[in-house]
Amino acid sequence: MAIDPALPFRPINIAVLTVSDTRTLETDTSGALLAERIKAAGHRLTTRAVERDEVPLIASRLNTWIDQRLADAIIVTGGTGLTGRDVTPEALDRIREAGGGKDIPGFGELFRWISYRSIGTSTIQSRACAVLARGVYVFALPGSNGAVKDGWDQILAEQLDSRNRPCNFVDLMPRLREQ
Repeated sequence: MAIDPALPFRPINIAVLTVSDTRTLETDTSGALLAERIKAAGHRLTTRAVERDEVPLIASRLNTWIDQRLADAIIVTGGTGLTGRDVTPEALDRIREAGGGKDIPGFGELFRWISYRSIGTSTIQSRACAVLARGVYVFALPGSNGAVKDGWDQILAEQLDSRNRPCNFVDLMPRLREQ
């Protein structure tokens, strides 16, 4: 991590959505872990929820949060596998397409490279991904605690820190809605 201590830390607003057919806020350990890390880093956790593995429900929740400007970044955990009920990437496609957004392909690529060191070739089953939707970053991580730790600790903690050099996602925020 290349943090420049001479620069000020600028906290951002982050929302957490867990995608699961079985978890509740009380039983959602990966969402809780992510929320703790967000706050410990100095950011503001603006909202947290659990949504079922259904594209319309996930997309609706994300669109609402984006339209209400509840967060500068949304981190989704769960629903990134290969089974029929794993539909988080499809929901991200829907919200990206709704507003002329962009894919952030390097996020998923980097996540799988980091994950490979922990779980070997099993990382190929992850469809971790990220998009920019109407000026808001949306990152999708697998639902395991290990995946949340890898994604936050080794990617997002750095890229969502305004002091990270040579560049970071925070510095781009004022320009994300340019045409």
